[in-house]
Amino acid sequence: MQRIYQQARLSRDRRFDGRFFVAVKTTGIFCRPICPANLPKEENIEYFQTAHQASEAGYRPCLRCRPDSAPGSCAWQGVMTTVRRAMNLLQQDMHSSVEAIAERLGIGERHLRQLFQRELGVSPKQYQLYERLLFAKQLLQQSRLTVEHVAQASGFSSSRALQANLHKRWQLSAGQLRHSTKYTEEEYLVLKLYFRPPYNWERVRDFWAMRAIPDVERVTEDSYSRFFEWMGESGWFEMRYMESKSCFELRLHYGVHQYLKSVLENIRRMFDLDTDSEQIASRIQSAGIGQKQLVQGLRIPGVWDCYEAGCRAILGQQISVVAAVKLVSQLTLELGKTSESVSSNGAVGRYFPEPEAIVHSALDFLAMPGTRKEALRSFAQIFTADSSSRQTLNQQEWLSIKGVGPWTLSYASLRGLSEPDIWLSTDGVIKKVLQNHSIDADNAAPWRSYLTLNLWSMA
Repeated sequence: MQRIYQQARLSRDRRFDGRFFVAVKTTGIFCRPICPANLPKEENIEYFQTAHQASEAGYRPCLRCRPDSAPGSCAWQGVMTTVRRAMNLLQQDMHSSVEAIAERLGIGERHLRQLFQRELGVSPKQYQLYERLLFAKQLLQQSRLTVEHVAQASGFSSSRALQANLHKRWQLSAGQLRHSTKYTEEEYLVLKLYFRPPYNWERVRDFWAMRAIPDVERVTEDSYSRFFEWMGESGWFEMRYMESKSCFELRLHYGVHQYLKSVLENIRRMFDLDTDSEQIASRIQSAGIGQKQLVQGLRIPGVWDCYEAGCRAILGQQISVVAAVKLVSQLTLELGKTSESVSSNGAVGRYFPEPEAIVHSALDFLAMPGTRKEALRSFAQIFTADSSSRQTLNQQEWLSIKGVGPWTLSYASLRGLSEPDIWLSTDGVIKKVLQNHSIDADNAAPWRSYLTLNLWSMA
């Protein structure tokens, strides 16, 4: 493995960005393998699978290549489910304590500590602190937020607490991470969100463009933007594809600093930025997809949340994509609120309808059977009590609704949660493709969502 790491480091191969980190013993700094700095000698190098392990070993992050911006480490994909869920919660929620995270997972804090130590080599609190510091570093270097607001967004009680931890862990100050000390609030946040190539932007873009809701979403040749609501607050974002830099430039307007990290993580999830396309391609081929049929750089085109994904799935049952988009567009036009803010391109948009609006509507404007309208209202009722439930999927609760079956559940999991192992074998398009190709889907596990997407592209 060290030989592979060495070759990747010397070639600065972007396909290995985020898979491992390079620490330099003589400088005490750790970098991404694509760092443009002069290459150090191999005898002065130490390799780590995660940035957290490098920090724990006493190295501080490079100010040039910004390890906080690297795509998610592929090594994390192999750890057990509970640890993955805990990592996701700690990344998304900067303000919850480790005790609260353990409680949400239904396990004891001591057991969670043991799992983290065994699988990652760090404790949950250490992991959480590094996540906070890495996120604060990203905001300090790339945004124009004040230090106080950076502290709020990254889970620290005050700017003083942030400064103290930066100095203790990395011997750095907020001022050293910035090119200027004159930083004020801006109209919107601008950040670079990196991915590991290849990334098939054309496929993702065209998938979204075919299903885009007018006034809610906007798809151009090189960008996707939308208006959204998150934890009771509204905002908008635009992601612009930058192939040469293996990243998207994000412009985000969202005023609640406490939930900023969870919004960014949801955007990363929606664009599937932390996927290792090459690893997935090999598994898809083992399922029976030939080289000519293989779609390189596959990504899951996500939907903003499970609630929206479920509504789309119910409205799209047993009809064409064009007809389904027409119903979703009508639903939004009739029940969606007009945005109060204007996006970066000057557009005034709409938000996807609130669940309460659907529950209290007769839905007479929708040309579909009454039973499906009732299913949509019953489905929306699930999400009326708590806005945070829109990012979750309760299988038992969903399936208790007449008209919501396994296909609807699977489709919502695929697009609303970006689950990597959803196999839509009952989908009509998939059935037709399978008649002409010998496919063993089990060989593609745990990446059958990408097999589903590949088969859709072959139809």
